Amino acid sequence: MQAWGRPVGDANGVHADGNVPVPIVLVDTDEGITGVGLGAHAHLDAVFPAIEGEDPRAVTALYDRMVRRTFKAGHAGAVFGAIGALDTALWDIKAQAAGEPLWRLLGGRDRRIPAYASGLDIALTDAELIAVHQEYAARGLRAAKLKGGLDIDRDRRRLELVREVLTEAGRGARPALMLDVNESWTRKQAVRHVGELERALDLVWIEEPVRRWDAEGLAAVGRGIRASVATGENLTGLEQYRPLLAAGAVDVVQAAAVWGVTHFLRVSALAHAHDLPVSPIGTTPVGLLHAAASVPNHLVSELQDLQPPLGVSVDLTVEDSAFVLGDAPGLGITVDEGTIATPAPRSDGTPDVRPERAGLRLR
Repeated sequence: MQAWGRPVGDANGVHADGNVPVPIVLVDTDEGITGVGLGAHAHLDAVFPAIEGEDPRAVTALYDRMVRRTFKAGHAGAVFGAIGALDTALWDIKAQAAGEPLWRLLGGRDRRIPAYASGLDIALTDAELIAVHQEYAARGLRAAKLKGGLDIDRDRRRLELVREVLTEAGRGARPALMLDVNESWTRKQAVRHVGELERALDLVWIEEPVRRWDAEGLAAVGRGIRASVATGENLTGLEQYRPLLAAGAVDVVQAAAVWGVTHFLRVSALAHAHDLPVSPIGTTPVGLLHAAASVPNHLVSELQDLQPPLGVSVDLTVEDSAFVLGDAPGLGITVDEGTIATPAPRSDGTPDVRPERAGLRLR
């Protein structure tokens, strides 16, 4: 469980108590190595037989084996999450067996991964928002992504407040600001609202301005604004990226940590072929941070909570606006099974429910 100690959420709902479930899968080998995968893994019983009894070092072959096993019913959504969690655990095992941190095994040279603050902050008051970003700024963060999309005037005010915090922390240097509206606008709303924001602010990107699959709409938004369009965290499989890339609909290609390391590496290669940057998304994106160290087109990675989930420790630090990966073999994740076995408090929020009037508001 990720215990934020404050409300967290976005346009689709809020965990009012700040307690967010973080599913974990542990994969044991007969050599005594245990790999850790973080992320939802529903339908694990349907996917695990594809890797059971196999040599875990054959990670990419086993990834394709899991995809083939689920192709008929579809490997999207929760099934793709199970594949991603197992894939991440296999990469952890492979690197541990080699005695190397995964970032080095994958060919990375620099252990520093540029980061931006992402506080899942839509429920915070202005004072709370300022306090949260002062804490990020104290860790050297000079880029921030806010959640919005429900009230454009509120979005503008909150972006300006965070700009002031980061500008002061950076001694006058202009910070990088992003806004994530989680697919809550129509095409015309997106162009109109971002244009309105851009009269007062310089946005690096607008994230998921319209529905994730709307290649034509995302491209239209991109043509109508100065900011880049970022999207991809909810896409599962390269086949879902192809229409967006073909339409010139995305400027910053995103991939979610829950979909696994192999997926990210392949998405990165596809984006690189189109001269586009990639940016990992997720609460605990440690697997993709290691992978990001090895790809030539990594732009910046999302940093949400400054603390790891309860019962989990990770061999990395956050300093000078970057994740700094350590030298522990594998992902550098240690899990206290006693702690994670303790039942987590039930969240009193209703996250991930698309607003009933999304795309149907006059403002």
